[in-house]
Amino acid sequence: MGTFEEVTGRVIEELRGIVGDPHVLVSREACAPYARDETEDLVFPPEVVVRPSSTVEVGGILRIASRERIPVTPRGGGTGLSGGALAVRGGICLSLDRMNRIIEIDTGNLMAVVEPGVITEVLQNEVEALGLFYPPDPASRGSCMIGGNIAENAGGPRAVKYGVTGDWVAGLEAVRADGEVFRTGGKLRKNASGYDLTSLLVGSEGTLAVVTRAILRLIPRPVHRSSFLACFDSCEDAARGVAAVFEAGVIPSAVEFMEAEAWRIGSRVIPGRGMPEGHAAYLLVEMDGMSRHTVEEDSVRGAQACEDAGAVEVMMADTPARQKELWDARRAIGEGVKRVAPYKEEDTVVPRRQVPELIHAVREITGRHGLRAICYGHAGDGNIHVNLLKQGEHEWSTGLDTAIRQIFEAVASLGGKISGEHGIGHVQRRWLEVTHDPVEIELMRSVKRAFDPAGLLNPEKIFP
Repeated sequence: MGTFEEVTGRVIEELRGIVGDPHVLVSREACAPYARDETEDLVFPPEVVVRPSSTVEVGGILRIASRERIPVTPRGGGTGLSGGALAVRGGICLSLDRMNRIIEIDTGNLMAVVEPGVITEVLQNEVEALGLFYPPDPASRGSCMIGGNIAENAGGPRAVKYGVTGDWVAGLEAVRADGEVFRTGGKLRKNASGYDLTSLLVGSEGTLAVVTRAILRLIPRPVHRSSFLACFDSCEDAARGVAAVFEAGVIPSAVEFMEAEAWRIGSRVIPGRGMPEGHAAYLLVEMDGMSRHTVEEDSVRGAQACEDAGAVEVMMADTPARQKELWDARRAIGEGVKRVAPYKEEDTVVPRRQVPELIHAVREITGRHGLRAICYGHAGDGNIHVNLLKQGEHEWSTGLDTAIRQIFEAVASLGGKISGEHGIGHVQRRWLEVTHDPVEIELMRSVKRAFDPAGLLNPEKIFP
């Protein structure tokens, strides 16, 4: 495993015979957009980019790759944050962007059948036009693809109530590294028939098989929403406010945590609209449901719980326009942080009640190493994005890796893991052993060997 061959001219001609000449990209300029994703400044150009339009074509490509021992990197929208779509070992970049059909929206069974290149927001808009709802809500929903969401088990703000992508995948069609097609699950609400291969493929980051079709669960669209912004004078109070909302007996559809700098960065996108400022931390809380009365009542109870936990100001967003402003600010944080300074983002997740301890640990560790941290994220499910920013060259070059390890060790001590929704990919794999014991890692490796014994699919991902 790990010994690969280069892409030859003969192989390129075979690939052209499968997908057509316009869909085989070989020049440096044509391949350049596929050499990176949204992971910091990493660049790994593939030797060739192939853009199939069907499962049959994917199978043909993989059979060639298997015969020639050429690595294959499946790719969706290129919006990942862990290097999962980077062609680290060159070879073939298998771009699934042409496989972008919504094959069926089954209103009777509340299921959608889609190809992996469907943009997440496109699917959401299509089903909402029919009064239905596909809840997974990653930050890049306007550009990320369903296949990538499945590969990374993407989450987002709504995960606190509705779960992550895997909770909405009922079945898959996929292609093994040797080109063989197989199918899992179906339009089923329950299935106890053998091993759950559907769940195994979800979150496997394209290392086991290439997903070519997905059956996704839908629900009726919630017609009412209510949001509020709670302002706190300490991060610890805000983190305690998260638990207080749930202890009040309500189930919010989102509970987002933002410390002062994160909120300031996000709120810049809506200047002059009277957004609260000057506080240490903020919670953006949303309720949704089918009953206006219930949603409004839950929102009032949640706001009161935040005040009881120490909120010094609560701003109710009582119109759709005001709700949109709050969410526009929240969604702008990720891109805004990138413009502040060179940064490294860690996608930590701990049990919800341990969020205050995580924030405290991050503060102590980054202070010790002369680094700056901006924290925000999905506090309702314990998923906090810790952004480490460069302040000085010496501290950045000598203290960054040590600080990251110590943060992950703190995460492990709190019962957490090193990624809640971004995946391990290429950049986090060296830290996997911090929160996973050797037996667990070896079991994962054995699964990889069973699906892909030559290690051709997405090499140098997940495993240290």
